[in-house]
Amino acid sequence: MPKVALYARYSTDNQSVVSIEDQFRICREHADRERWQVIDTYHDAAISGASVILRPGVQSLLQDAQRGKFDIVLAEALDRVSRDQADVATLFKHLRFAGVQIVTLAEGEISELHVGLKGTMNALFLKDLAAKTHRGLRGRVEKGKAGGGLCYGYDVVKRTDSEGEPVRGERKINEAEAAIVRRIFREFAVGKSPRAIATDLNRNGIPGPFGHTWGDTTIRGHACRGNGVVNNELYAGVLVWNRQRFIKDPNSGKRVSRPNPEAKWIRTEVPELRIVDDKLWRRVKLRQAELAKQFEATTKGVRTARAGTAEPPASSCLPSVGLTHLRMLQNQIRHRRQRSLRLSRSLPQGDLRQWPDDSP
Repeated sequence: MPKVALYARYSTDNQSVVSIEDQFRICREHADRERWQVIDTYHDAAISGASVILRPGVQSLLQDAQRGKFDIVLAEALDRVSRDQADVATLFKHLRFAGVQIVTLAEGEISELHVGLKGTMNALFLKDLAAKTHRGLRGRVEKGKAGGGLCYGYDVVKRTDSEGEPVRGERKINEAEAAIVRRIFREFAVGKSPRAIATDLNRNGIPGPFGHTWGDTTIRGHACRGNGVVNNELYAGVLVWNRQRFIKDPNSGKRVSRPNPEAKWIRTEVPELRIVDDKLWRRVKLRQAELAKQFEATTKGVRTARAGTAEPPASSCLPSVGLTHLRMLQNQIRHRRQRSLRLSRSLPQGDLRQWPDDSP
């Protein structure tokens, strides 16, 4: 009697954990009709079909196949195993080497032809699905609705339309968190460092985004990527979307972000979501520009040294940086941060709580 292993998977799109039990049920019925002995079951829940590399269920299945635990792998369809063409081919080769067949209820016994044709069809399906999702999100953003996750300072608006369907992407200002955002902008504008701001917020028991503690990177973020409190244009009433895209690393199977050119950014005015006025926003941008200019040489030197580049490209005006110079640059950064922290602590707190209306 052939020994069979069952495999099932569900993704987060329009499926639930019940889907795994349903897949196992119909696979067991097929095994009973074929008089196959079910040895074990393997599953992966709420994991995308784009890669099998990080799926523990598939990894366990491969290990047991190499031990000769079963002769057949039975699944509902080939796309339940994976929609990635390369992963399907790799899995097929490993199982065939172990003497194990792949059988699905939809396609029957899987051969090289199925791997090529179905793998291509599934890859095209993923590409088409990504394009449709991206198009739908763009339409939502152009209407002034959020195209991503929840940002600190805002709440999700939960309501339904005339047909009873949930309306997605609407936000409203969370006044308590908005007050913290304004405080961060005011303190940063008058010279307080992000680290000192974060330290004071944690000392005052004020929870950060998603209930986490505050850190200096949460506040300063990355100016080019637009993250961090002081870089978030939504606080100035501008919704910016499509700053970056994600691609899959073929080695790890994990998604890696890549910045998009500014020409591909989608910008929408949302004045009802403004938290910071123009004057304060400009003061923060001015201080960021001053800091960038002040630390420009230091930042470039550290990045060059960390990249292991003894001699910079000919087009660069950066000097060559060795280990000794790197340590000197790091010490300069540390001393300037300490000086900034002492300065911020010496400022009168009343200057931070009130911002003059006529400030430039």
